[in-house]
Parts: sequence; structure tokens; C-alpha cells
Amino acid sequence: METTQRQTEILNRLIQEYIDSARPVSSQLLEKKYDFSICPAMIRIEMQKLTDQGFICQPHTSAGRVPTDKGYRFFVDNLLKSKIPEFEDVLEIEDIFQKAGKDIFKLAGRLTKFLAEQSSNFTILNLLERDFFWKEGWEEILQEPEFEEKDSISHFTELLESFEENIENLKINSEIKVYIGKENPFSKNKDFSIIISKCHLPKKEEGILSILGPKRMAYDRNIGLINSLMKSLEKL
Repeated sequence: METTQRQTEILNRLIQEYIDSARPVSSQLLEKKYDFSICPAMIRIEMQKLTDQGFICQPHTSAGRVPTDKGYRFFVDNLLKSKIPEFEDVLEIEDIFQKAGKDIFKLAGRLTKFLAEQSSNFTILNLLERDFFWKEGWEEILQEPEFEEKDSISHFTELLESFEENIENLKINSEIKVYIGKENPFSKNKDFSIIISKCHLPKKEEGILSILGPKRMAYDRNIGLINSLMKSLEKL
């Protein structure tokens, strides 16, 4: 069953609210913040239809809804089908390249640190020819509410280890790929997402840029960050 335009709008708003707040989203909140041109009862009916279709779920009896993997996939696919967003401050990206000069390791360090700070997630740049992984973002990602759960850090560490061991088995090209929750090819843990793409660095070096974090990551911003970095690297 396909979603209607109204259901798509409600789903997109719900996902954005959940990304921003990390709290289940109620029909009352959506009614107060957005004009869907329908009555509150109809919003509840549409949310129930989205639940029945598997796009959102209700974690507790009296709580609002949260996106499922299917809901996130729908949201991300629409992002990738439309014009991929770009990072708004291109000058900040250009400044990274100017300060790094021709030093590939300095550039790798600055790129990963920039991505980690701007995404609030964990960032990895794998320099393929050198089989070297540059990693940044523990300080940023540990501030996310998902990591208040006792086992989250150990599960994420397992994901990182599996990522490094198996990344060469993935057929990564210059197209941005997004693995959401259960789609994750690196680990049995289904609580995280990965945005990944191959990039072309100076001196004909190739690398793989990745952002790893909770499924509740800001996909539009993170996709835009990687997209803008890739375009800037192509100009070098």
C-alpha cells in the first residue's frame, strides 16, 4: 500500500520531531506545531494507518510514536531521490583544505574532525591505498541520549570493530549509501545507521568517508555534509 501525500507529510514531520527531541511524538504535538488542514481526530487516524503499515510504532501504551527502520528508509529514500542537500557553510569546508595544504594525513585529520563536530556522530575516513583509518567523534556521539543505555557503548564499539574488518567487502562507489538499523552489514546490532561514500583525495588517493551513529541521526544534514565534502574534494 502506498502512502498518501498527507501521510507522507505527517511521517516526515514526525521523524524530524523525533530526530530533534529523541522523544516519542504524539498527535497532539503535531497538531499544535503544524497545519495539516485536517482535524485532530484525522491526524490520529492517519498515524494509526502509518503504524499499521509499519512506518512508525508505539513503544509504550500511552506514549506517542517513533519511526521504525521502514519509516527511516522511506524518509531517507525521499531525501536521496530529491536534490541532495548541501552543507550551508561551504567556506568552512574550503578553509579545511587550505589549512591542510598537500599533507594527506593533515587533511584526513581535519576532515574527520570537521564531520564529527558538524554531525555530532562518529566519523571514519579510510585511506584505501594506505589501509589507514582516521577516526573522530567519541566526545560528540557520547552526548547523544541513546548512549545513556548501559549496553550502547559496547554495542557501538563492536560495530566499529566489525566495520574496520569488513569494509573492504562492500562495493562502495561515489554514490552515497545509507544503511539503517537492520540493514547494517557490519554487525548484528540494529540500533545504528551508517552513511558512507567513496571520495577522491589529492595525489590520486582514494578514501571512504563514513558517518556512524544512532538511527535517530539527522540524515538530511549528514548526507548534505558528505555530499558537500565530496564535491569540494573533486575541485582539488
